[in-house]
Amino acid sequence: MNCGYGYCQGRSFLTKEEKIELLQEYKERLEKESQGVAERIKDLEKEK
Repeated sequence: MNCGYGYCQGRSFLTKEEKIELLQEYKERLEKESQGVAERIKDLEKEK
């Protein structure tokens, strides 16, 4: 099983297009996580 960049596949070799797509999806998940963290920081700062 090939795992990396936030994905796991049963295949050993991915095409360039598949790698690009998986990396783009991973980037989107990271951006959403970052946005969530920023929102949580703002909420906590309001509680001071």
